[in-house]
Amino acid sequence: MDEAIAYPLGMRSLSELLKLRQRLRTIGANTLYYLTAQRGLKVAWRDLIFFKLCGFSHIVGLPLSQSLQTYKVMDVQGTLEHEASRLARCMADLGPIDLDDPGMWDLRVTQSEMDQAAAVMLPMAKRGFIALNMGGKITAKDWGEPNWQAVLAELASQHGHMGLLVVGAQEDSERAQRVTQGWPGPVIDACGRLSPRASAAAMRGASLFMGHDSGPMHLAAATGVPCVGLFGDYSQPAVWHPYGKQHRAIHCPDGVQAITPAEVIQAAKSILGSRRRAPDQDPAGGVGFDASNAHIGGV
Repeated sequence: MDEAIAYPLGMRSLSELLKLRQRLRTIGANTLYYLTAQRGLKVAWRDLIFFKLCGFSHIVGLPLSQSLQTYKVMDVQGTLEHEASRLARCMADLGPIDLDDPGMWDLRVTQSEMDQAAAVMLPMAKRGFIALNMGGKITAKDWGEPNWQAVLAELASQHGHMGLLVVGAQEDSERAQRVTQGWPGPVIDACGRLSPRASAAAMRGASLFMGHDSGPMHLAAATGVPCVGLFGDYSQPAVWHPYGKQHRAIHCPDGVQAITPAEVIQAAKSILGSRRRAPDQDPAGGVGFDASNAHIGGV
């Protein structure tokens, strides 16, 4: 992505809409790829008219039929298709999209983003580590500090030699320091210190990611890190689960608070135990952060 232009949801000011239209027209592009969560046919047709008025003659991905606005039911339990699968159906004009191909999820992390990550990850070089995100901006997704402390206390007995990398926003830093203070291995609090994409670069090579339904979880999954994701009644199963069979999504319709630490511990140990040791791996199975391809401090 070379640039981002804000298009706030619910914009009703005619003057602001005209300013946005003019800005989009000045780009000079004639093609628009529409990638948003389904918001109803009325909104889709409204967006079609607006973007046509902005000069986009070729629009790909608009869900202008009920089938593209609706998640397919995948099994007898009523599990819904992943959002990525619905988007792939919307983008069918581009040709076949194989979501099981890891290359489709490649974030194309840049050298600059790797440099940012390397500067923060120096204490973790060549050491297996676990990535963690515990942000609690949305109450319905917040599992709570005592639960995370219970999970880390149990994992420390067997995996305490590993490092912990905590990612998130600046306001998550205090929580990160409180929850991880008893961890015996090295801890890096990267909350607010890295951009989202640099956070993804830092998480590459982690043995495990743990966290709730969040952007960091999907960034970790895109970089190939197996995830334990916690979901409650905020979203439908399994629309926003991390994509792939290597992940463990714990989804409780009674709310995320109904998930027990024992469930998360079991899922985390299952992933850590299944990681095969490679020649350059830590005993726990993690490859560690490799800064060999990064230019730390411009060196």
